[in-house]
Amino acid sequence: MKREKITQLFITFAANIRNKEMIRLSKSVVGKAESAAVAHIIEDIGYLGMGATVGEFEHQLEDYIGGGRRAICVNSGTAALHLAIQAVTKPGDEVLVPSFTFVASYQAITAAGCRPVSCDIRPDTLTLDLEDAARRITPRTTAMMPVYYASNCRLADEYQAFARQHGLRLVEDAAHSFGCTCNGQKIGSTGDVVCFSFDGIKNITTGEGGAILTADEEVIQKVSDARLLGVEKDSEKRYAGERSWQFDVTEQGYRYHMSNIFAAIGMVQLSRFEKEFAPRRRAIAQRYTELLSGNPNVRLTPMDYVNEITPHIFALQVLNGKRAQLEQLLKEHDIQYGIQYAPNHHLSYFKADYDLPVTDETYSRIISIPMHPELTEEDITLICKLINSL
Repeated sequence: MKREKITQLFITFAANIRNKEMIRLSKSVVGKAESAAVAHIIEDIGYLGMGATVGEFEHQLEDYIGGGRRAICVNSGTAALHLAIQAVTKPGDEVLVPSFTFVASYQAITAAGCRPVSCDIRPDTLTLDLEDAARRITPRTTAMMPVYYASNCRLADEYQAFARQHGLRLVEDAAHSFGCTCNGQKIGSTGDVVCFSFDGIKNITTGEGGAILTADEEVIQKVSDARLLGVEKDSEKRYAGERSWQFDVTEQGYRYHMSNIFAAIGMVQLSRFEKEFAPRRRAIAQRYTELLSGNPNVRLTPMDYVNEITPHIFALQVLNGKRAQLEQLLKEHDIQYGIQYAPNHHLSYFKADYDLPVTDETYSRIISIPMHPELTEEDITLICKLINSL
């Protein structure tokens, strides 16, 4: 029997035994422990807004990340990026950022009154190309925002050195990289300012949420106040279950604070991360790598899934013009996929008048396949059989 026919028989069989259930691209992995934590806030604590539970979650994040950093929790990863950029720039400044990122990175920069300067990416990491970034520095450039796409943070030390060399503030978009390490140090434990996302499908979730990690006392105070409408030193009152009734406001603020409900979910998720989520995500990535690495129609981004990377998404490049064919195969077998992300320099609001060739070529070939802790071996095998049938 020909190989192609054997492959098709396997695919049909696997689809049948799954009873046509959709394989999700990503999903929230929450359960009874998270439900109990929320119930405790509602039934026992009785205060749903920002209070002592948020403060406790921040302390737990600080202990987990290490490096003597403070954690300031907010209601989204985008809010974290916005407040971080606002804290280290002034309106009109330019911020170097890869175009190959979710639009949230750009919106956070413009929300702070700054101009995002689109940069190309490296083909081997799919993250900010420092040679290209260096060419785009002007007297107005005051900050840079590398994005750790698909959790790839292996260049974190290089970004920190580049920022120091050029006198730039560094805001790392680590939305994909919670729990990852670079040269033995957790992302968030070194550098200038690091931002995480805790939305529903990230490595840990608070439902919606994010955090800013930094050792800069001035930034800590600025983002702490700005998340609470600019009310000065209101965070300390909230942690104690109080409110500031007489206060001053000296800078623009927003209603960006995290709630006790979100923080309660986050503490449970953090307790599960090293025991459940991280090992499973890493195992899935290693299995994908094992099954797909010999495929001439696929390019994988090299990453250390054993010691450093806990992947949020698993992205690969489909070569030889075969991405549309793969998309059709995945649709036919009820398997979700992603095209992450549309380059920002092509969006009307952020359009650039120059080319970013690596970004454009990567976007034409990129596809994300399912990555979450509840994927089964059967799911993984089917997905890889489809890809390897190209």
